[in-house]
Amino acid sequence: MSDRPHRGMHKQSRLLPAHVVLALGGLTMVFPFVWQVLMSLSTNTEIQAVPPQFLPGSPQWGNYTEVFTRIPFLSQFWTSLLITALRTGAQLILCSMAGYAFARMQFKGRNVLFGLLLAILMIPSQAFLITQYQIIKGLNLLETPWGIVLPGLFSAFGTFLMRQAFMSLPKELEEAARLDGCNPWQVFWKVMFPLVKPSLFAVAITTVLWSWNDLLWPLIVTTRESNMPLSAGIATFAGQHVTDWNLMMAASVMAMAPIFVLFFAMQRKVIEGLATSGLKG
Repeated sequence: MSDRPHRGMHKQSRLLPAHVVLALGGLTMVFPFVWQVLMSLSTNTEIQAVPPQFLPGSPQWGNYTEVFTRIPFLSQFWTSLLITALRTGAQLILCSMAGYAFARMQFKGRNVLFGLLLAILMIPSQAFLITQYQIIKGLNLLETPWGIVLPGLFSAFGTFLMRQAFMSLPKELEEAARLDGCNPWQVFWKVMFPLVKPSLFAVAITTVLWSWNDLLWPLIVTTRESNMPLSAGIATFAGQHVTDWNLMMAASVMAMAPIFVLFFAMQRKVIEGLATSGLKG
């Protein structure tokens, strides 16, 4: 009995280096966000000072209110929300259906098609910009949310993730459903789809992060500030000669707030989905 406290202290001493390394890693990851908040409360002069001035002399809370006078923040926020919701909903449905087909259905050329799908992941998205722009222009969807949404309704990565999730489920579930008289759609929607919720959460959060932060494509298909999402609208603070870094940081903090709340609310489900998907193939 007397050896237990000694063993516990010895174990804690062995774990101390790991805790120190993890603490330093956590501080390294958090530091940019803390600095961003401090910059949003500073003046441009303080931000550009040499050597860098970490703490603002007097917090400039007015930077946050001035953002609303410089850009249509609320309009861009709702545009970002609409685009993200449409992309996320479409990817959850389309990627899960495609992933189920590749994982469970037998059809000619299945492996070849899946190989081509994976090849898309190896091609930079910038390679499709000209073609995508011509299609959106031909559909008269420039300066509209649909012009931003359409190229992101489907994802090769999401399909791969959902395929791996469906492949990890036992085949006996499908066989039992067929014996009960379920058709292929009912097997997918009522039996298999509810069992891959962790992977659906993983696809949802990755799609939300990608869509909310998407910058290049919205800048190409929208030129009016009222039609831009937040990612493109914040970029307009960067001028040709002068950049309002303090206002850009203030707008960025407000734009990131919903994503932080969403991630912290779903982090367990996201980690579970990423951990259980892609382990079997």
